[in-house]
Amino acid sequence: MSTDYNPYDNMLEILNDAAAKLGLAPSDYESVKYCERELKVAVPVQMDDGSLRVFEGYRIQHSTSRGPAKGGVRYHPDVNMDEVKALAAWMTFKCALANIPYGGAKGAIKVDPSELSTGELSRMTKRYVAQILPIIGPDRDIPAPDVNTDGQIMAWMMDAYSMFTGYAVPGVVTGKPLDIGGSLGRIEATGRGAMLVLMRYLEKMGLQAANMTVAVQGFGNVGSIGAQLMARQGCTIVAVNDFTGSYYNPAGINLEKAMEYAKNNGKALKGYQEDGLRAISMEEFWSLPVTVLFPAALENQINETNARSIKASIIIEGANGPTTVEADKILAERNIAVIPDILANAGGVIVSYCEWVQNLAAFMWDEEQVNANLAKIIGNAFDDVWRTSVEYRVSLRMAAYMVALGRVVKTKKLRGFFP
Repeated sequence: MSTDYNPYDNMLEILNDAAAKLGLAPSDYESVKYCERELKVAVPVQMDDGSLRVFEGYRIQHSTSRGPAKGGVRYHPDVNMDEVKALAAWMTFKCALANIPYGGAKGAIKVDPSELSTGELSRMTKRYVAQILPIIGPDRDIPAPDVNTDGQIMAWMMDAYSMFTGYAVPGVVTGKPLDIGGSLGRIEATGRGAMLVLMRYLEKMGLQAANMTVAVQGFGNVGSIGAQLMARQGCTIVAVNDFTGSYYNPAGINLEKAMEYAKNNGKALKGYQEDGLRAISMEEFWSLPVTVLFPAALENQINETNARSIKASIIIEGANGPTTVEADKILAERNIAVIPDILANAGGVIVSYCEWVQNLAAFMWDEEQVNANLAKIIGNAFDDVWRTSVEYRVSLRMAAYMVALGRVVKTKKLRGFFP
């Protein structure tokens, strides 16, 4: 894969194909090709040793046609503007597909958070909020956790915003700890959503979870919890991968034990042992003889280099944009079903929506109600995608984009252009 690969171009290619299949004129969706706002900020931070470092930050709003912008904030040393733009656009389509009243946004800071102390991380986060303050708010743009950010980061963000307003505003972010307005079920939401979508797909195809073997790429929140919930439905998780390596046990990995080990060892699987488990190369991981591949790490992981070696018959995308356009074509030629990211990982934003609604109403639902709402909303989204796929004879990814783009375009037409 080329090092200058642009994920935003990836998004535009799929968008143009979806528009053509819907019969849309260029004027119908031209504005959707562009982000509404692209904010780049300097984030100066006083380090523990008294020195000053300036980090580069972004907050990009792709669309607010259907409601306030919504999307996570990631901390990663390799993040760039084009990546954040693509992630913001994917959020627009994800929210439209789920039919929840949000547009799409994304934020990031170019940093390796593991190199910062807790105090430095807190100061950086709060300064970042100050820098993007003019465009965020519970009625404007609501950040959430993403790669290398979590509930603690959201707590700092909520506090910083609240200090500027002079009163507590829990609805400015989602994915918060329960004690400051978070929602039950939010931590498990993305993984739970992926499990629910996989079960719906297996049901449509007449397949049994007990016959599924799964390889999981990425063992963070989404990958580990998604795998755990799939295992509880009867799937056998035979391989896991994280930033320390790949591990394979054809008899099935003990997910509860592996998750506990990672929790106590810096969120890493390095050194984990169980009977039958062995370390394997990344090349061997992609070519394992499994039925389901669950990429839950970063973008562009499945590409021209490894797409032809994949033996799984089903790919369910837990990460955002894990498959390049070129790889998508190869997988289609090989009749490998791909359940797309904007459907498969929508559980997180759906439960974020539930959290936001609870914050606005100053009320708290029990976990059963949250999970029921998640199952209903993501189930409806799956049905819309499946119906469109059958009607137009297109892939699940194309069907998902067609449903989402159709809703965004309809909203823009109803609202008209200002002035």
